[in-house]
Formats: sequence, C-alpha cells, structure tokens
Amino acid sequence: MKPMSRVLMSLALLPLPLMAAPLQFDSLFGEHAVLQRDQPLQVRGQGTPGAQVDVQLGAQHAIAKVRGDGRWVATLPAQSAGGPFVLSARSGGEGVQARDILLGDVWLCSGQSNMELQVHRTLDSRSELLNARHDDIRVLTVKQESSPVPRASFATAPQWQRADTDSVRDFSAACYYFARELQQTVNVPMGLINASWGGSRIQAWLGAGVLGKAGLYADEEAVLARYAKDPAQAAAQWGRIWQDWWRQQPGIAAQDAPWDPKLPAQGEWAAAPAALGAWEHWGVPELAAFDGLVWFRAEVELTAEQAKQARTLAIGSADEIDMTWANGRAVGSSNGGEPRQYALPPGTLQAGRNLVTVAVLDTYRDGGLIGPADAQAILLADGSRVPLGRWQYRAMPRAFASPPRAPWQSATGLSTLYNGMIAPLGDFGLRGALWYQGESNTFEPELYGRLLRLYRQDLRRQFGAQLPLLIVQLAGYGAPSTQPAESGSAALRDQQRRVAAEDPRSGLAVAVDIGERTDIHPANKQELGRRLARAARHVVYGEALAPSGPVAVSATREGAAVVLGFDQIENGLVAYSAARPIGFELCGAAAGSCRYADARIDGARVVLDVPDGFASARVRYCWADSPVCTLYDGNGLPAGPFEIPVH
Repeated sequence: MKPMSRVLMSLALLPLPLMAAPLQFDSLFGEHAVLQRDQPLQVRGQGTPGAQVDVQLGAQHAIAKVRGDGRWVATLPAQSAGGPFVLSARSGGEGVQARDILLGDVWLCSGQSNMELQVHRTLDSRSELLNARHDDIRVLTVKQESSPVPRASFATAPQWQRADTDSVRDFSAACYYFARELQQTVNVPMGLINASWGGSRIQAWLGAGVLGKAGLYADEEAVLARYAKDPAQAAAQWGRIWQDWWRQQPGIAAQDAPWDPKLPAQGEWAAAPAALGAWEHWGVPELAAFDGLVWFRAEVELTAEQAKQARTLAIGSADEIDMTWANGRAVGSSNGGEPRQYALPPGTLQAGRNLVTVAVLDTYRDGGLIGPADAQAILLADGSRVPLGRWQYRAMPRAFASPPRAPWQSATGLSTLYNGMIAPLGDFGLRGALWYQGESNTFEPELYGRLLRLYRQDLRRQFGAQLPLLIVQLAGYGAPSTQPAESGSAALRDQQRRVAAEDPRSGLAVAVDIGERTDIHPANKQELGRRLARAARHVVYGEALAPSGPVAVSATREGAAVVLGFDQIENGLVAYSAARPIGFELCGAAAGSCRYADARIDGARVVLDVPDGFASARVRYCWADSPVCTLYDGNGLPAGPFEIPVH
C-alpha cells in the first residue's frame, strides 16, 4: 500500500467532527407564543450536538445539552400567568430570542370540518372580525399534513399570532369563540392551537400503535408500516384486503370482480358522460342524490414499447375516496379532491388491451371520478402520454356497505393526522383539549365510543394524565323525522354522552339544537363557544354550575307512566313553544319498536304516558339525525340526546 493511501485510510477511520448547527427554538416557542402557566416548561430547540444551552424566561434559568440528533430540551420551573416576557437561549457565542411571550392557559382544538370552520363563515362575521382585537389571545394553526410515521417536527413550521382581524379570519371559530367567552371568567392569556382536518375520521387522530394494542385494525397497521417503506407493495397488499372485503358482501357472486380483466363484467354497466364531473349532475335520476359506491372502468391500448415505458397512471380528481387497479393489480387509494397519480410497477401493463378500474366512494354531497378527462392517461418514461378510453360505470345499491379505507389516507387512514399534526407537539404544555368530530364516523357508533376512549387515553399519554377533554356532541343535520327511526348520528351522540359522563375530567357541549337541517356546518359557533366555555368552567376550573344542561339519570316505571329523573338543572325544567316537551320515545326490547310518547314536566321530572299493554324497555330522546327537541332548563341550556333503560 502506498504511503499516501495509508494516510487517507487513517483519516477515513477518524470520527467525523460534529456539524455546527444554528441555535434556534422550535416554532412552538416563537414570538407571541402562550406557554402553559403553573406547569414546568419544557422548552425545545435545535443546536450543535454536544453544546450547552442556557435558557431564560423572565427570572427563571435552565441548562440543557444538545443531543446527538441536534435537539435540546430545557426544563424551566412553573410560573404563574403573566407577561409579556422574552424567552432567550445562549450557546457559546450564539444567542436567540423570542419576544412577546405570555404565560396563560393553552388549548388544543382538534377534529374535523366543524372545528376547522373559520370565523369568517360564522354568524355576523363582519362585525366579529371588525371587533377581533385581543392581544392576550394568541392563535396558532397547524398546517394540514399527514404522515405514515410519527414526525418529530412539523413539516411546515406553524407561527403564533395575536388575535386580530387578520389572524382570526381563517382560524377555528369554535376555538376562538370558546376562548373569548372563557376569558370573561378566567382572566388569563389564552393560547389556541388549531389542528383539524375536514372529513377526518377519529382513527386518523389516534397515535401510532394505539389501535393495534387495543386489538383493532391489525392488518391495516401492518399495511401502513409497509407503506412507509414501499408504497407500491403496500398498495398491492391493501388491494387484496379490499378485494376480500368485496367478496364477503351479500349478493356478490364469485365471478364478480370488476378489477379483474380475465373475468366477464358482472352487473349493469353504462357509459359515463365524456366530460365526467360529479355523478349527481349527469341527469341520471338514480344518481341525483346518491351517496355510496360507484365502479368505473376504462380500457387503454398500448404498444409493446409503450407498455414497457409505462410509469404512472393518472386518473384526475376523485370525490371523495378511490380504490384503483390496473390490470387487476391495486396501484393506489386516496381521499380528498386532489388529482391522483399512481406509480405502475414494471410489468403491470402489457401490449394490447389494458383495464383500469376505479371504485369511488362518496359520503357527502357531490361525488365521482371528477376528471377532467384530458388528465386521465398512462404517463410514459419518455414524457409522452396515452389517454385512457371512455369510462363505463356501475352504481352499487344505496344500502351497500361502506368499504374499508386505506390506512395511509390522510383524513380517513390510521394515525396519519396524529403523526403529522399532533406528534410534533411533543409534550407541549396544555390546559385542556377540545374535540369536535364524529360526522365521518356515524356509520359505526358503537365502535366510535371505544375509539373516543382510546383518543382520550392517548392525549393523556402525551400531554399529561389529568388533561381535561371537552367533547362537542354532534349538531343536528338532515331531514326532520316524522316517525321514530334508527339514526347513526343519534347513536353516536349517545356514545359521546356516555364517554364524557364516565370521566370527571371530561365535559360535553350539547349542540343538537344549534344545528342546521340543510348544512352540516352550522354557523352559530358563538353559542357553541359559550357552551364549551361553560363546560370548561365546571370541569377544568371547578365552578359549581350545571355544565351542559339537564341530564337524564333514571327512567322508572310507575303504574301507567315512565318517570324520568333529571340532574344538573338550573332554574327548573321548561318546554319551549308548547305546554309539553316533545322528542321522547318509548321503546320495547326489540329493534323497530319505538313510538313517540306524550310527556309532561313535573318539577325536576318528566312523565311519559305508556300505552296500555306496551312493555317499555328503553326511553330515547332527541333520537334522529335532525331532531326537534324542546326540553330546556331555565338558563336556556338544552337536555341532550340520550337513550337509557327503564327500571
């Protein structure tokens, strides 16, 4: 070996020097932040590995050492509410500062579109925005980012802002109005973190591994782990799971596999309009108000050279969830309205005829393979493209089961929103959490109750065992009922009620009466904010007040009547617009046995008349998608929906 070679080899074996990195705070500790009072403060940042960092807030100091990954955490003693302060850090000759820091109460506001709904979309929003000047309310919106694995930091760093006309315009209205109302009795700075995503299911907000440990979604979690390493293989694996689900559905014949080009097409297929667009606007009566599953299939002819060069399948936008195959191989699945482009593994396509199949699930308003048609093609390695042929479609019956969601999907997957939007919060100090979600889970109310308990446990694992959780019970939405009927929304509301009632650190804000029949996003978020603040005053701050309105605690058969006992009443029970309250149902033990009941108020009780010979096993109240319910207390708080057994 030459002498110079020996020298170079020796140098290669020496440990690499630690790379210098600029000293900085994590974005959560940036200017205008609110940090949680009366708790030790875990201040985080980045710097040069091995370096010492001196952190100061007001008169408090702490020392931290930068870890090998370049991150540091300094623990400052708890401090009472106040400010503004300067948060500073020094390391070697470097120094950084974050000015205008307040100490107060910090709230995490999370959920789906009703938590996301912005202030500018609420009642009297013009006046609300003109008067939105609250220097001691600070807002921070987490950018919508999903991830198949937990992230240590945000993909896009969020920034704290003072609450003013500009910053609250697009901020969560429920969160903002809650804090504004709460400050009338809890006079400390309020920090609001909005991490929400319209259309999201609760499964997406649960931490990685939580569902698997609870014995749920084991196959899906395995696919998600594969997706983080090899999306194409994960898509193929998920396709097999989806296909197994399809074959198990009632009425599906053994040869009914729309994705398989080797099998004859089953069912009734028709030509889709060339322009595509939402199927509600095709002029087909059966699809004019259709929410459910529709199959699409198109053929494309390729030469041998084109098949060899095929790299990507583009199908344009879909609303709202697609499952896509090419020649029988599952290549992708997404949710939301973004254009779909799926990688084609080598050998997926062939010379001659090729079949592209897409199953589209829509659950709300417009749905379909939106297109446009000129965006749908096979993209080749040389940059050229081969357009897909004309689409055919096949609609499944309206009552057809809802298919499983791919676990990597942003809003409907498993842990994806937790990974991208909650995990990066680390152990940032919180006073409590607000949760407004459930519309996307109304088809599985029993499971939802279990998942909501897991969600609460998961929050407390990350942010502290005593973290309070305030739950918004779903607002009314949909056509009013004329006969007692089953309702997924009502059953989910009852699960929300039960989960909140079983835990002294949880509260419920009843919202069924401030919903809108024709809009799933009710605009009266001001009243919702008042009710959330009232629940917080009781659950979090210990005020002796009724937190959410009259609560049914018993149902007892007394002769020819069933008597309901109520608790948490202030200023008595009242019925609006009539001498008697409405919305009560008496039910037997069997499904479908419910009937409306005449009711009257008797002090703190409600008495229901029982028809002769009717065996009452249950009482339901406000049990419909969009019920009319008239029982309140003298403070104007509604009795919430419930189902309880008769004793």
